[in-house]
Amino acid sequence: MGQDAEILIAGGGIGGLSAALALAHAGRRVRVLEKAAEFTEIGYGIQMGPNVHPMLERLGVARAIEPHAVYPDALVLADGITGKELTRIALRAPFLERYKYRYFVIHRRDLHGAILDACRGRDEIALEASKGVVRFDDRGDRVLVTCEDGSEYAGAALIGADGLWSPTRAAVIGDGPPRMAGHFVYRGVVPSDKIIDRSHENSMIIYIGPNLHLVQYRLRGGTVMNNVATIASYRYARGEQDCGGPDELEEMFARCDPRVRQMLDYVGKDRNWVLHDRPPVSGWTRGNVTLLGDAAHPMLQYLAQGACMAIEDAVVLGAKVGAGTTDFNSAFVAYQRERFYRTARVQITARVFGDIIHADGGARELRNHLCAQRDPDFPYEVDWLYRGITILS
Repeated sequence: MGQDAEILIAGGGIGGLSAALALAHAGRRVRVLEKAAEFTEIGYGIQMGPNVHPMLERLGVARAIEPHAVYPDALVLADGITGKELTRIALRAPFLERYKYRYFVIHRRDLHGAILDACRGRDEIALEASKGVVRFDDRGDRVLVTCEDGSEYAGAALIGADGLWSPTRAAVIGDGPPRMAGHFVYRGVVPSDKIIDRSHENSMIIYIGPNLHLVQYRLRGGTVMNNVATIASYRYARGEQDCGGPDELEEMFARCDPRVRQMLDYVGKDRNWVLHDRPPVSGWTRGNVTLLGDAAHPMLQYLAQGACMAIEDAVVLGAKVGAGTTDFNSAFVAYQRERFYRTARVQITARVFGDIIHADGGARELRNHLCAQRDPDFPYEVDWLYRGITILS
């Protein structure tokens, strides 16, 4: 196939659409194959560190996102047992001076929608719904993809942005299912005026406790409050089958400050999300096929960087492929090489942060002691992350 041949992308989530947009900016034609019947995003709030903002600018969607974003004045860490603040990252002038961009929170649908609208505005991008990729055949000169409905597409290369349970990863790496962390997440979005305790309504606050935490911040211009309660299930750790349910959620939060317990009223109890991740693996590329986002490096939520890493992936991939590339394997290997160590560090650090915020006993006492000594104007724990990346073509 010639250099103007389509590149296929499996998955139309934030990562897949960002990759499509980055490749279109690089002059490539792209076809996105999405499993769902429509291009949409499930979920609630998402936090976006300053490292992702220049990536959104490169994709041309930063301004479209701004009306939907909320810019907290601080990231507050509080002890869920006592209800007292432990430390904070102040998101004021020194933060902006150091990182050049602000920290913001946004509804996943608003972020996905802005990227989707930008893709729809590009002639280089074709969007195909109800086209879940089930297998591919890399024939060297082209990649032939077969979808769930039996339809086939041929492209110069394939990018697997098909998420945590990626069929593309299963063929490229073949390392089995992701690791279940035993962490169960309950979410809810309610009107901001329904929130009783508004002492941190202009901040993102996370109450942390023994094997639990609860996050709260505003979305959609501040009109609604996003609430996320998570437990690292004791029952799961003991090997019990009946684990992570609403009764265990209530049981584990019983030790918390009454204000924190009351916040459980803001999350739905009829559904939970079970967290998974994988250990870092560098072999994302095979021939003319590569992986991106959760398909390449799924991570726990404790650095709030899953979508940020997928968007960074997309921009780097677009730069590596470029307008005239015909050697996709070399471009994909260069992309993988540039991204692996950073994403692996995020994967591992997210696990460590999860352990820290869920600490109990003496470990909790040490954590609280160390938090009290932090400089709120210098987030040294994530400075390496927030400083972002330089795009090398």
